[in-house]
Amino acid sequence: MAAATEGGARLTPLALVQPPGAARWRQRLAAMPGTRWALACADSHRFAALLYGAWQAGKTVVLPGDVQPATLARLKDEVDGWLGDLPGALPEPGPEPAADAPVATPLPADAALVLYTSGTHGEPLAIAKRLAQLDAEVQALEAAFGPRLPPGTTVAGTVSHQHIYGLLFRVRWPRARGRRFDAHALPYLEALLARRDQGPLALVASPAHLSRLPPALQLADETPLCALFSSGGPLAAAASRQALQQLGQSPIEVLGSSETGGIAWRQREAADEPPWAPLPGVAWRMADEGRLAVRSPHLPDAQWHLTADRAAAQGQGFVLLGRADRIVKVGEKRVALARVEAALLDGPELSAARALALPGDSHLAAVAVPTPAGQALLDAGGPPALAAVLRARLPHHLEGVAQPRRWRFVAELPHNTQGKTTQALLEALFDSAAPPTVQWLERTPTTARLRLRVPPTAAVLDGHFPGQPILPGVAQLDWTLRWAATAFGLAPDCRTVEALKFVQPIVPATDVEVELNWQPERGRLAFAWRSAAGAHASGRCLMAPGANE
Repeated sequence: MAAATEGGARLTPLALVQPPGAARWRQRLAAMPGTRWALACADSHRFAALLYGAWQAGKTVVLPGDVQPATLARLKDEVDGWLGDLPGALPEPGPEPAADAPVATPLPADAALVLYTSGTHGEPLAIAKRLAQLDAEVQALEAAFGPRLPPGTTVAGTVSHQHIYGLLFRVRWPRARGRRFDAHALPYLEALLARRDQGPLALVASPAHLSRLPPALQLADETPLCALFSSGGPLAAAASRQALQQLGQSPIEVLGSSETGGIAWRQREAADEPPWAPLPGVAWRMADEGRLAVRSPHLPDAQWHLTADRAAAQGQGFVLLGRADRIVKVGEKRVALARVEAALLDGPELSAARALALPGDSHLAAVAVPTPAGQALLDAGGPPALAAVLRARLPHHLEGVAQPRRWRFVAELPHNTQGKTTQALLEALFDSAAPPTVQWLERTPTTARLRLRVPPTAAVLDGHFPGQPILPGVAQLDWTLRWAATAFGLAPDCRTVEALKFVQPIVPATDVEVELNWQPERGRLAFAWRSAAGAHASGRCLMAPGANE
């Protein structure tokens, strides 16, 4: 067992200086009834002001993992009010109280927030965090990585501060050390090219983003990055090497969860699979069935916490051996989903795979990303041809009940704003009305472009029309609203469609580009579908009031 280390870098007095705007929110919220307030806000600076102001007013802050209508509906009976960009949010208060200098206002010792797990392995769970736990993490991060960040470093990121990783790395840690941090998450990594001459930069990213580095992003010779962080899931060794080659930094991978906080870190420099080293203040040991147990000030008490990770000691650290909690029952038999995925990947046809049990289905399903060899099978014979090759190999690894019966082949695994592939996103691929997986070409707060291929097997083609299938206009409109919800965080509530035009039909296997433009001041979403054949559809959706959640 590796013993916990004590101490860590102490917070500077800057940690007590409240963000601009916090004082007026403290005054406003102190006069409001209720103790639990939901907060979601795209601007990290405004988010910090709301968070600190609410804490100083004695409120518990609840951070929804997303702003989808179903999520907010579940929260309705759990909170007393709404803050930030949420529908019905408390209006902005008056001007900041006059002061000659920044006010050093300690946060209450009992300050707390509630956040949610990502839902990677099921329904998101509410996790309560005390301020002391968050501050202990900040001290551990500064002790472990602070020396890598020179004076003048700006912290930027691709992940949301609504989750623990982004909250700590993009807001709490830089604030506590007086570092600058971006107000908005980077819409796409190419935005780093404009930051080359703006001083040292620390990038907070996810495995999903680092696994899809655009070829044009070449910063290794200019090295504006002083540190590159990755968390939220495993990062492939190939992706780590690619990041070093293109960005000039080997990613610092941080292991942790919403429940445990940060546990350990590693950086692939001398070895492809170095052991994980515990963060300062974290103790670890091996428990029952080879599962990792941890104890740290990041947890709510001083007890040992049993994680769902299987591990083995190596040197002064440990290596991970897979998850222990991805067990499902199929036909009264226990099936390890990780074993199913390993069997799917034991061949040249797939580069990534996720197995899942669908609600109400007695068989397993699989979502997989083909390699060039797998794509060749798809192009020649469609999904049945590739699925047949995979099914022929599976009996060598799995008994019949553990073999997937339903398949979805995608260009990349779906992921949320934290870069995580959640259970809900995987299940959505089996929704017969859901759109296919797309490639995002551009994403900003108000514009987005994406590319897709209309799959010949799409359920929406059934009956429209026999012998000459085309993509129905109602499906184009539905998919447009779903993509707008992903790109801009809109509730898919379109009240009126203006200037709707369907110029020419879209047949299966057509490669289409869709452009979305969101005008929040007018509540209007404009869209256009195009392909090599020319324009297909366009129009404007007038969204319901409060759609921009």
